[in-house]
Amino acid sequence: MTFTPKAPTPSYFNIDPEAAAARLSEPIDTARFAKAAAFATKGRDDLSKRGYAPDGKKRLRKFSTWEVCRYLLDVAPAHLRRVLKAHPELPQGAGEAGSKWFALEDVLILREYFATEGASNKQYKSWRPDGLPAKIISVANFKGGVGKTSTCAHLAMSAALDGYRVLVIDLDSQGSLTSIMGGVVPDEWSTAFPLLAKDFANHLRGENAVRAARGQAELPLDETLTESLEVSPRNLIQNTHWPNIDLIGAQLNLYWAEFQVPVWRMQVRSWPLWDALTNALSSEGILDDYDLIFIDTPPALGYLTINALAAADILLVPLGASFLEFDSTGRFFDMLYSTFASIEEGENRIRRQDGLSEMKFEWDAVRALITRFDAGQQTDLANVIQAYFGDFMTTYRQEVTAMVGQAGEQVNGIYEADYREFNRDTYVRGRETFDRTWAEVKEVVLGTWWRDLQALKQEEE
Repeated sequence: MTFTPKAPTPSYFNIDPEAAAARLSEPIDTARFAKAAAFATKGRDDLSKRGYAPDGKKRLRKFSTWEVCRYLLDVAPAHLRRVLKAHPELPQGAGEAGSKWFALEDVLILREYFATEGASNKQYKSWRPDGLPAKIISVANFKGGVGKTSTCAHLAMSAALDGYRVLVIDLDSQGSLTSIMGGVVPDEWSTAFPLLAKDFANHLRGENAVRAARGQAELPLDETLTESLEVSPRNLIQNTHWPNIDLIGAQLNLYWAEFQVPVWRMQVRSWPLWDALTNALSSEGILDDYDLIFIDTPPALGYLTINALAAADILLVPLGASFLEFDSTGRFFDMLYSTFASIEEGENRIRRQDGLSEMKFEWDAVRALITRFDAGQQTDLANVIQAYFGDFMTTYRQEVTAMVGQAGEQVNGIYEADYREFNRDTYVRGRETFDRTWAEVKEVVLGTWWRDLQALKQEEE
């Protein structure tokens, strides 16, 4: 006779209420949250400094000859060595003769040299048309955990390795992108908050000029608004450990903007709050200082996200290949339509009354990007998502790799990870995950620049 042992009962059966009560702590009051926050702050500071130098600063690693020639410059290693030997004024790299390591600053100098002296049939510098402003790329979705920050950070790093001048703007008060970039943000006055305040203050001054002409009492500028008028975006931009990536960072107090912006809007209904970030970037030449500006947004369609979306030329929407994320992203697109169509309708009603031309929100391109993709488990659903979203989708799906997780534990991007810490094939596969994402995004960027350039030429003819 065969004996079949009885399966254990589920862990949620037969829980003793008295024993459960004995394991509880005393009721939680608000002070306990402060204690938990203090512990988390210390832990966050400790963990975020993994991979930092002993002096507490974050530094970008150097790149080997193999990496430079495979990923950064279209130059054979033997030819690079010959050029360096013939031109001692060029960066020579550090290390032994057969194993040189170059700082990214060195690679940028080499790019300039080969762009002038290299083979005419090769592109050593990524194309960027003269006379056109930077492209603004906002990464957004109101579903949390879809990979917005990771995508934004890695695209910024990809662009920097490709030779572009990059500004990243962190609008998420959690400040994760700021941590990845090694930013130091002491308070909300080092975030984008004063840019929104300044835009409102300038609008309020214009409104007061109209009120004064009508003999009406002026609306007061409080201390916050008065102080914001002295702030320039350039005051907020900080260097990072990447020589060609700058940062406007975020911290918890930035979230206050979500409460303050509607108060300002109620005070002066004519203020176009969605244009505040756009005005800040365009009014003081920031768009001329950089090639690409990446904006990371909070996981909500609040006032900060609306500003990021209104400022964007290109919108990237990361999502996982799951039903819930597909459903949430569809609702996100519906919310975008409702929000911006409502703004257009309200504004154009007033513009028509005043005999002004109507406004219209437009984006050069929108791309939804599947992140954390597992081909063995998610291909069928990813194909369904691709079919429904159509030309909104990128063709490449950003695969999940062990290398991404390992780099994340060090609060680094995969490009900051030393390939010698991995199997070579593992490194190549992990890097390809973001290289191919960047290739698709870069194609969109170059295409939109080209289209803008042709339009500009037609206007000048």
